[in-house]
Amino acid sequence: MRGGARAGRRRLVLHALAGSGGQTRAGFVVSKAVGNSVVRHRVVRRLRHLVADRLGTLPDGSALVVRALPPAATASSAELGADLDAALRRLSLAPYSATTNGTAV
Repeated sequence: MRGGARAGRRRLVLHALAGSGGQTRAGFVVSKAVGNSVVRHRVVRRLRHLVADRLGTLPDGSALVVRALPPAATASSAELGADLDAALRRLSLAPYSATTNGTAV
């Protein structure tokens, strides 16, 4: 993703590009280094669910690419969510400072 910002965490790297209106989009990259097909799809399903909960809080037209790193294979959904929230905060895209399962505290 050219021209965007990047925030890396232990289990994932988040690439973001602020949009100029339109629909907010998200994509996922999970390489074979994460695990076999079953593991990779489990990671994508977890990330898709976590990102879907947060898409409405992002500016219109934003584009996100979530790249899973090998430690994501053994991470729980809560750990992935914490990493995702931390990356969003680092990129100043999260409207809240502390979260519990994606809801404002």
